[in-house]
Amino acid sequence: MPVKLRITLFFTLIVFLILSIVCISIYYISYENRERNFRTRLTNRAVTTARLLSQTDIFNQALLQKIDASTTVAMLDKTMQAYDSNGVLIYSYSDKTNDTISVSQKILDETRKKNNYFFTINKKDGIGYYFSDNGNPVTIITAAYDPEGRKNLQQLSFVLWLCFLTGIIITVGVGYFFSQRLLAPVRKIADDVNAITAQSLAKRIKYEKRKDEWTYLAQTLNILLNRLEESFDTQGRFIANASHELSTPLTSIFSQLEVSLQKDRDAAAYRAVMQSVLEDVHQLIRLTQTLLQFAQASGRPGGVELQLIRIDEIVMRMPHEMTKLDKRYQARINFNNLPVEEDKLLVLGNEDLLSSAIKNIVHNACKYSADHAVLLELSAIQNAVCIAVTDKGPGIPHEKLQLIFEPFYRADQHHREPGFGLGLPLASKIIKLHKGEIKVTTSTQGTTFTIILPIAMFNS
Repeated sequence: MPVKLRITLFFTLIVFLILSIVCISIYYISYENRERNFRTRLTNRAVTTARLLSQTDIFNQALLQKIDASTTVAMLDKTMQAYDSNGVLIYSYSDKTNDTISVSQKILDETRKKNNYFFTINKKDGIGYYFSDNGNPVTIITAAYDPEGRKNLQQLSFVLWLCFLTGIIITVGVGYFFSQRLLAPVRKIADDVNAITAQSLAKRIKYEKRKDEWTYLAQTLNILLNRLEESFDTQGRFIANASHELSTPLTSIFSQLEVSLQKDRDAAAYRAVMQSVLEDVHQLIRLTQTLLQFAQASGRPGGVELQLIRIDEIVMRMPHEMTKLDKRYQARINFNNLPVEEDKLLVLGNEDLLSSAIKNIVHNACKYSADHAVLLELSAIQNAVCIAVTDKGPGIPHEKLQLIFEPFYRADQHHREPGFGLGLPLASKIIKLHKGEIKVTTSTQGTTFTIILPIAMFNS
């Protein structure tokens, strides 16, 4: 069911309930007032008749009947009957000839017990009144129609029904109109979003600057489109750079093999070509492995196997790992700020990925440090463990700090150094995957990369 219809029905239901309660309340109050007023008139008539009957020395029955006959205002087909204490009829009067009330013993008993007893008989409203002031108790039964009151109730009922139905019809129309107006911005936003394709990601949703939910929705979608556009651009650059990095060793292999096949050569020449091709193949393998790690780190956290890891054990392997890469590389570790509690060294993560991230950062620091030496320092702050890697390199220009974590980015002065420009981006992806962050401080005397990882008890 469309939302505008649901809003209309919901709005109509609320108005239906409100109108029902109001109309029923008005009718009920009016009904009670009519009944109360008419019963008051019946009671007054019964009291008057009872008092006149008690004064037998002044009034007789013929005179009393004349008085009852003269009081016909707003009381149609009035009938009055009086009974003594034995239940014998001692007086009766009716506007119509032979119009009597069949009074049951129950009515007489209830009247004597309660003094006032209201009832309905032959569609007439009636009252039983018990009077005993002069020592001769008498029970007066009075009944009559209330044509004026019932007519007013019928008219009120008609007016209430008319107002009720008119209100519901108006509510449906107004509710549908306003639901269309209310949801019009949503339809416009949906149309704008549908018009955006992969080829037109630069388009944005147009909206009026108002402080409402639709403006917030449009702004949120525009932020999402900004992220999508940035993601598409990053993906495009990544594919282009990856293709270039892969094509370079492949082109080199192809050229060397093609040249070597143009004429016969001695064994030493072929060996040299094969050695060069082998180096290019090793480069391809390293690049492919790095790309696979990058793809793994860019995936969902749920797809990575996590376990408790002692981060200090990974750090202590770095000196040996750097020496294996290049004998010139030296990684020293400062244990002065090492936490005493073992819990502060436990990290929930993937050991292979974290080892690769730290290794890439340390390797990058060794590569560009003046003496190829770096200092590693392990410490704890609040709910996290920190690994600081400091080199003695020339520093990083501040305007380039945001670029060093872009895939395949390499500073102009470092193009002569071997590498693919994937080490730092891969490390950043892995650390973010583990809910951590990398902070960089740099100067002309060196650069410090600080890896901050939440300890296991705060990283569930």
